[in-house]
Amino acid sequence: MVARIKAQLRRAGAYNVSLSKEEEYYNIRGLEIFPDRHKVVLYGEDIELTPMEFSIVLYLCQHLNQAVTSEELFEQVWGEKYLGNNNTVFAHIAKIREKLHENARKPKFIKTVWGVGYRMEE
Repeated sequence: MVARIKAQLRRAGAYNVSLSKEEEYYNIRGLEIFPDRHKVVLYGEDIELTPMEFSIVLYLCQHLNQAVTSEELFEQVWGEKYLGNNNTVFAHIAKIREKLHENARKPKFIKTVWGVGYRMEE
């Protein structure tokens, strides 16, 4: 709750706009995602993500607590038919985890659902 209030005040000060228009915003245990500004903040630190990496994080946030298959993730983010090679998704997830300073064996934000795909949890 406090983080949301601080974020609202920060946005109001930075853009001098009315708080009546609520910006789409996700906060998952200190990971803040601002889709309208294409911005990710982790514990107050800006995280630089490529457009594809940002799209993956956003898609997982929009499907919070749901297991998303690699196929679904590929088709939704890349907009192409999945052809059975999930190395692309795997490589992007690994890069995102690295940028989020996650331990690959015990990730905090993007969990691997073995045999299925990935899940972001509250």
